[in-house]
Amino acid sequence: MSPAAVVLSAVPTLFSSDGEVDLDANRALYKHVDGLLDGLFVAGTTGEFPALDDSERLSLIEVALAEAGPDRVIAHVGAPDARHSARLAKAAVSLGATRVAAITPYYLPARPDELGAHYGRIRDAASDAELYAYIFPERTGLRVPPPVFAAVAETAGLAGAKLISGRSGAYPEVYAALVAALEAGDEEAAARHQLVLDRIVALGASIGRLKHALQLRGWGGTTARMTVDPPDASLSAAIAAEVAAL
Repeated sequence: MSPAAVVLSAVPTLFSSDGEVDLDANRALYKHVDGLLDGLFVAGTTGEFPALDDSERLSLIEVALAEAGPDRVIAHVGAPDARHSARLAKAAVSLGATRVAAITPYYLPARPDELGAHYGRIRDAASDAELYAYIFPERTGLRVPPPVFAAVAETAGLAGAKLISGRSGAYPEVYAALVAALEAGDEEAAARHQLVLDRIVALGASIGRLKHALQLRGWGGTTARMTVDPPDASLSAAIAAEVAAL
């Protein structure tokens, strides 16, 4: 028997209209998504982590842990340098996190031996936590071929790699329905849900588009701190149609 599918959602960070982190709105979103999927990836790229203060990232992690529990939360503690990531990892673990992830070093290039040292330092700061490498070459400029990843994973004791879609944060019902159909062996239903997911994927994964969908659903506003590619009129209408179909 194949293992059950597990879907974690890379959730966006919701801000109030003045640009401050809205903890109540994020708490409500975390509760909703966690109730449908298998957990949360907090303060990642979709969560605009480069625009968050450390205290804000840790506050979001703390809220997620309270809503979903440590087994269902992966706390993103990544930063360009290992010292910063290690400090965040230690703080997240002190809040109760048992699973952390860190994006690969970015802005400046890193050699494979430096990559191993980078994750080794984070591992030392969070020795009891599962540690995942977050690999996103389109944003970091750093590609990690499988042999390099395997070496780093062995050196730093990695539990795996993070490659997660952020769309599930706005449309969790579609992902949940697809997984349920697959696990039930209902190929017709799975094909139907996959078509819906294909349409959602075609809408694009920009944070602005995800937040537009969430606003239509009553989950916070569209305020962002970063440049997030908001939808034009045509895309807004397409997003509205998918939200209405839910």
